[in-house]
Amino acid sequence: MAEYTFEQFVEITKRLRRECPWDREQTHSSIRHSLIEETYEVVESIDNNRLDELKKELGDLLLHVVFHSNIAEEEQAFTLADVIDGISRKMIFRHPHVFGSATVSGTSEVTENWEKLKLREGRTSVLDGVPKELPALLRAQRVQDKASKVGFDWKKKEDAWEKVNEETEELHRAIDRGSAEEMEGEFGDLLFALVNYSRFIDVNPENALRRTVEKFRNRFQYIERTLAEQGKNIHTAGFEEMDDLWNQAKSKYS
Repeated sequence: MAEYTFEQFVEITKRLRRECPWDREQTHSSIRHSLIEETYEVVESIDNNRLDELKKELGDLLLHVVFHSNIAEEEQAFTLADVIDGISRKMIFRHPHVFGSATVSGTSEVTENWEKLKLREGRTSVLDGVPKELPALLRAQRVQDKASKVGFDWKKKEDAWEKVNEETEELHRAIDRGSAEEMEGEFGDLLFALVNYSRFIDVNPENALRRTVEKFRNRFQYIERTLAEQGKNIHTAGFEEMDDLWNQAKSKYS
């Protein structure tokens, strides 16, 4: 059984703000990076399917929500109650099929209505609300998804893949011309096209790349460990030797 309530937790954070020198000095900007880190730690616990860790990381994230609200209250900008009221009103407004008389046929119609309702909240573009701070792959997916909701999209996945081929050819031509700026632009276009195709095959590009990076990390560290066990230095090992160990690692880390 939980020992502390949400209200008691809020009071703990306010006391820290009053009595702890470090907490008193913090501003929205000074703890911004910590908020981002805590968010990624929540994601990592989800990726690892560690519910015990998820519970802890959600607590850390909740601390930031409350702490930022406390700072805002001191500045007479808004309160935690305002935050809760605002998100409650938003959820009710954006779910008329739950809290109103609207009917929907399925998930796709829910998401279409969601974007329309956002515009009624005062947004000037369907692309508003996608933070610039998001990882580039995730941001690309989000803006493409939003554009798709208003019909700006390929009809078939084959058309999306043809765009990948087109961007690949343009990148090769840019490489032949040797312009660094052009190569960067065309490489970005290719990545964007691949992200777009990922939507058609129901693959999250951010998750896919994160998984591949972790796979590479595990395989490369296997090479490091094996060489160390053999009394060898990875800095002097040749590519052929490391490649042989890489192939061994592939059977262990898929």
